[in-house]
Amino acid sequence: MTAREVWRSWTRPHRPAAAELDGRERRLLRTELLVVFAVTLGLSGVRSLVSLLDALAGPTALDDRRTAIDETLARNPWADLAAQLAGSFALVAWGALGLYLLVRAGSGPRAIGLDGSRPGRDALGAVGLAALIGVPGLGLYLAARALGLNTTVIPSMLGQHWWTVPVLVVSACANAWAEEVLVVGYLLHTLRRLGVSENRALAVSAVLRGSYHLYQGFGGGLGNLLMGLVFGRVWQRTGRLWPLVGAHALLDVVAFVGSALLAGALPFLPA
Repeated sequence: MTAREVWRSWTRPHRPAAAELDGRERRLLRTELLVVFAVTLGLSGVRSLVSLLDALAGPTALDDRRTAIDETLARNPWADLAAQLAGSFALVAWGALGLYLLVRAGSGPRAIGLDGSRPGRDALGAVGLAALIGVPGLGLYLAARALGLNTTVIPSMLGQHWWTVPVLVVSACANAWAEEVLVVGYLLHTLRRLGVSENRALAVSAVLRGSYHLYQGFGGGLGNLLMGLVFGRVWQRTGRLWPLVGAHALLDVVAFVGSALLAGALPFLPA
């Protein structure tokens, strides 16, 4: 296969035939998209943008600010544990909502690649994607901080408790599930039903992913936008969502647990 053919296969993915929708069905589907993301990750994107604008308007430089992803939510350790688990449960419910709406529409887990037909290949794909995204992602974060375009991101600021590491693993998996099911599986599948081109749908998905990471700074937004382009295209080409969920979970587990265990040991992991 020539380089041109490889490029065309990447930029023009195969598009499965979609059922025709009448005017009322299209309006309802568009409304469904707006409502789902208005109460989930779309709302998170708006809040993240407001957080970034507030940081830029403040007296402290962006690279002098610290941003925590997982932080203490209550002073009592048992109350904090309950609050952490409740937050993860909410993320699991967000992803379940997207999957439920697909089932109601006549699709289901198999339609977006969440079936168990190829666990070995999905697991290998997850490891490969994590490696592909992880190292360049860390480089982009460090470059953005050096240029003053990003906050210092601290994945975990939880206290040292017996439940800290298990809770961080649960949080990582919940984040991966919610984001990949909603922003890739549900969104791209629904935009395909609406007749939106694959490249345009990919851009929408990637911009949405970048938007709700803007609270970390421009580097966080750009890095996740690029991740969204890669993840979205992989799904469009393969139709498999489990590798994306697995890769995202691996990346977050390494970041969250590594931050908790190695805080202060590495220059990019503040104490």
